[in-house]
Amino acid sequence: MSARAQRELPLTVGETMIEHRETDKSLIERVRTACERVAAKATRVQIDRHCISSYAASLPLERAAHPEHDADSHYLGHGEDTVAFFLTLDAINFGSGYFPHLCKRPGMSGYFTIASALKDYYEAHGPLSAQALTRLDMEDCATMFGQDLGRAPIRELMQLFATALNDLGRYLLDRFDGSFGRLVEAAGSSAGRLVQLLIEMPCFDDVALYEGLQVPFYKRAQLTAADLALAFGGQGAGHFDDLDRLTIFADNLVPHVLRVDGVLRYADDLAACIDREELIPPGCAEEIEIRACAVHAVELLSEALRRSGRDVSPIKLDYILWNRGQGPYYKARPRHRTRTVYY
Repeated sequence: MSARAQRELPLTVGETMIEHRETDKSLIERVRTACERVAAKATRVQIDRHCISSYAASLPLERAAHPEHDADSHYLGHGEDTVAFFLTLDAINFGSGYFPHLCKRPGMSGYFTIASALKDYYEAHGPLSAQALTRLDMEDCATMFGQDLGRAPIRELMQLFATALNDLGRYLLDRFDGSFGRLVEAAGSSAGRLVQLLIEMPCFDDVALYEGLQVPFYKRAQLTAADLALAFGGQGAGHFDDLDRLTIFADNLVPHVLRVDGVLRYADDLAACIDREELIPPGCAEEIEIRACAVHAVELLSEALRRSGRDVSPIKLDYILWNRGQGPYYKARPRHRTRTVYY
């Protein structure tokens, strides 16, 4: 482990650890607060607050009681190799704006196509080491994920995958002696601290600018903590004391489900653009409002459930809503598409 990494690990329970905890908490609270501020100012996306309580009461909360990863698509039960799998997968867990062009496996979405391909690679060749990650190029990624580089959007996506994986490999080598496990250990059982560590990599540093306001989402960094918690049953590498403080993982599917179900309402021109399957530019006001209003709407749903005596965190609601979005009713309608490395 490098001297720099040793200095930055939270090794004590004294003043340094307390400072980290406060910083970690405020990091996630900034996501929550910024999204609430965007929702209050938004003109293109609105939350129908009148339906929050009834919609919250209608959700199948039992589905979040024992959430689990799909074992056919994820590399589970392999200790630190499973840690490596999820850190690698979440480093490239983006590309929804490119997925209409993706060569998908039969019956699978874009996400499950990528996750399954990575699992197959792990089972055939073992985990990709940090050193191996730094050497991957666009062609390697296309081969690994079964993609055709003859299509321009896929060439772009595979290059972005290679860049993200190169960054992860270098970060692990520079900070954690190439160890995936040491990166997670450095979080000290704090999901917020893991987010703080991950966003040092550019493709995880998911922050937008809205009317002069910095709006952090940290979708994939937060999701990494949740994925590890699910994979390890909240134990070992998946133990985080503050997991329930995370927000939802702002992408294009949960907002789509909320729109179809009437919780989010889009301006007519924005709705028409999405229905025509036109790309929404990354970082534009419309895209930020979609993501931020989805985050805040789920916060309101969680609050409504708490008032009714059911304590259901936003990330558990994310699990319910994201899986609802896999159904044919929701897939039959276009969702917003943005070409970005953040989701």
